[in-house]
Amino acid sequence: MPDSFPRTRVGIGYDVHPFAEGRPLVLGGVTIPSPRGLDGHSDADVLCHAIADAILGALGEPDIGHYFPPTDPSIKGISSLEILRKTAEVAVRKAARIENIDSTLVAEAPKIMPHVPAMKAKIAAALGISPEDVGIKATTNEKMGFVGREEGMAAFAVAALVFPPRT
Repeated sequence: MPDSFPRTRVGIGYDVHPFAEGRPLVLGGVTIPSPRGLDGHSDADVLCHAIADAILGALGEPDIGHYFPPTDPSIKGISSLEILRKTAEVAVRKAARIENIDSTLVAEAPKIMPHVPAMKAKIAAALGISPEDVGIKATTNEKMGFVGREEGMAAFAVAALVFPPRT
């Protein structure tokens, strides 16, 4: 029997990257003043990666490693905002609308909150949604684990997507 209601699906994403000397710290597409950045094949934007995985999860798709494999030399250093743009294109192809994103960065330092408005604007622009539909929070790991020892950062994200009714 056809369902006349729009469908909402939710996905969750998680990413982690170690710190590395000599790299910029890019979070949410914004370069944050820091003595070291995150290591990775792309710009290592842990926040954007978690968001991309959350969107792909809601779509029932494989993770970003499938679309952007770290073994592909053609995408070495790719901006994670481009990863978000391409992820949004997958959503459009599947007739889904990104309703909202909620995310949490986990790091002992640097302070993230002063950069949140700029991060929300860049993420929203890449996804084709409003900055009001992007939530970004930050917390520490209370000095526990690899994040607490300041060896790296982690991020969690949830994405809600709306699909047309089944016919």
